[in-house]
Amino acid sequence: MADTKGTRPKIRPVEQWNDAYGFLDQVRARPGMWVRGHSLRELETLLCGYGVALLIHELDEHFAFGPRGPFFDWLEQQYGWSLALGWAAAIEDHAEGESPLERFFQLVDEFRRSAQT
Repeated sequence: MADTKGTRPKIRPVEQWNDAYGFLDQVRARPGMWVRGHSLRELETLLCGYGVALLIHELDEHFAFGPRGPFFDWLEQQYGWSLALGWAAAIEDHAEGESPLERFFQLVDEFRRSAQT
């Protein structure tokens, strides 16, 4: 995933996406194409559908963005936020004037870095 310093990921055809992060790269590159009004809650719903599709088709992918997945757990541990309404609502509540979608991508980058250490 690209950094959050204004660099956007390359646009790639769906055949080149390897996992949910490949999808998120495309959302980051063209958010208006994927989520109406840059809505983080809409992105959360899309990712929930992605996770359900993985289960239905019995695909083996480490998926972090489910309703109680690793990203959810990391946010809870890292920031101590209430996630009773889901990770999107928690990020919106703590965006502090920043675009919730942009804040989400910053947090995803931080989450990925923490998982690599």
